[in-house]
Amino acid sequence: MTVPIDRRRLHDIALRLFREFGYDTVSVAQIAEAAGVSRMTFFRHFSSKESVLVEDMFDPAIALAVAAQPASAHPLERVVGGFLAALSEPEAARELSSPQFRDRIQLVAATPSLRGAVWASSAATEQAIREALVSSGTSADQARAAAGAVMGAATAILLGWAAEPEPSHVAMALAGGLQSLLGSAR
Repeated sequence: MTVPIDRRRLHDIALRLFREFGYDTVSVAQIAEAAGVSRMTFFRHFSSKESVLVEDMFDPAIALAVAAQPASAHPLERVVGGFLAALSEPEAARELSSPQFRDRIQLVAATPSLRGAVWASSAATEQAIREALVSSGTSADQARAAAGAVMGAATAILLGWAAEPEPSHVAMALAGGLQSLLGSAR
């Protein structure tokens, strides 16, 4: 029997199954069964099994925040400033503070089969950032370099943070790490 379910509850059920049995051994059918919904309902909420863990809810907010940075600023400063501004928004701050966020990042870090999905998600975010920069006059090469540098650094920071036994707050880790990139931009 299919019952109504919200995205967060379905996400939490999938996360619990991934932690308990391992990402690679859990199927969409098992997630749907545990949630009491059909596979079709799962796919109404998530485009794929991978998206439960790697889908980036912050992409549009990051691109908008980068675009809102002063066009006269160095592209790297714009991307770092926009990235951090987007992550300080209340909804993003709640997500980053949730135990589920750390669980997601830890599962991603521990699951080699997710590397392609992580790369694709990062590439989508980079593209959104590049478009925001180019639309305000930044050259395509500068936009590509700034977006790639920040996304590469953010990924490395997140994976390192997830591996720490007693991690700092993720927003603090991201802010400190990303701001360190600006030494050459100032």
